[in-house]
Amino acid sequence: MKIGGIQPFSLCDYPGKISAVVFVQGCNFRCPFCHNKALIPEKKKSPSAFNVEEVFRFLKERQGQLDGIVISGGEPCLQTGLASFIRTIRKMDYKVKLDTNGSFTDPLNHFIKNDLVDFIAMDVKAPLDKYNKLAGVTTNPAEIQKSMEIISASQLPHQFRTTWDKNLLTAEDIEEIRTIIPTSSEYVVQECNYH
Repeated sequence: MKIGGIQPFSLCDYPGKISAVVFVQGCNFRCPFCHNKALIPEKKKSPSAFNVEEVFRFLKERQGQLDGIVISGGEPCLQTGLASFIRTIRKMDYKVKLDTNGSFTDPLNHFIKNDLVDFIAMDVKAPLDKYNKLAGVTTNPAEIQKSMEIISASQLPHQFRTTWDKNLLTAEDIEEIRTIIPTSSEYVVQECNYH
């Protein structure tokens, strides 16, 4: 596990829970509007990087004060040790929320089937025909759609969300994205905050 940093307290990252956010290092996307650019390169550590044991110590100290842990990124599903990491967190009686870009269906399936996550938030970057432009890399839209179906069918609390950079997406694009969101799922459009 490569940990890029920790946000020790959040009231908005895990709906209905007081949480901490663990940011992993490394991402397979290069979204032009990314607000966590320091976390993109897998080999380069952000200035606030932690090792796994430090994270576990921190979470142990916060037992009883936090309800849940958000694992965000970067892209968590890139991390080969993620399942083991989550199991240790769950032994501390934390709920686990996973933030993902939806490009890795196999780990997603594994986490759901093995009861490792309690909430999933997936970023839907664009209408499928514009995905490469918004992800900044060549993507597989079929995998994105499959992840949405897996998440929607999981019976877990979940959310699909789009960061709306108005320089890259139009109102028509947002409406087109709405058409690919499973009808029973929550969809949130968040304004892009430029830094």
